[in-house]
Amino acid sequence: MIEPADNDRLIARLALGDAAAVTEIYERFSARVYFVALREMRSPADAEDVRNETMVRVLDAIQKDRLASPSSLPCFVVATARNVIREFRRKGSRAESIADRDFPAPATPVVDHTVRRAIESVIRRLKPREQQFLRLYYYEELPKAEISQRLGIPEERMRLIKSRALKSFREIYGRLVK
Repeated sequence: MIEPADNDRLIARLALGDAAAVTEIYERFSARVYFVALREMRSPADAEDVRNETMVRVLDAIQKDRLASPSSLPCFVVATARNVIREFRRKGSRAESIADRDFPAPATPVVDHTVRRAIESVIRRLKPREQQFLRLYYYEELPKAEISQRLGIPEERMRLIKSRALKSFREIYGRLVK
């Protein structure tokens, strides 16, 4: 069992630049990190990568005095390993970029001309503020803060305005289509 006082001395030695302290931290925690990573990643090569990245991050955090207390060193190492494992999984599970994919051209237009005319007619019948909001939100895809600034309304009311504009749109469109 490693005493908390041992962690205090080890971290103090590391702060003084003792290379043996780096080796000791690696020897003390690398096997644990490796087995946690192996259990999660199911690949010895990935587990080795996780171990190396974890140890680099732990040593960097200790040297930059980001460790809350020396007694928390074992938990810090395992938590860092789990974060590295999550990052490795995210990198591995990322899908190919949508720009790289080939999509077939639609056989028919996405919106036919009658639907397009109906939408334009509905938009003309909305209140000017609702028209502006829908244009800024959906067409220009501006952030809510910018939309509220442009329209001169509090950002807290954006959700209400969006809800009302969409409700009006649906009601008018429903009347036109019937």
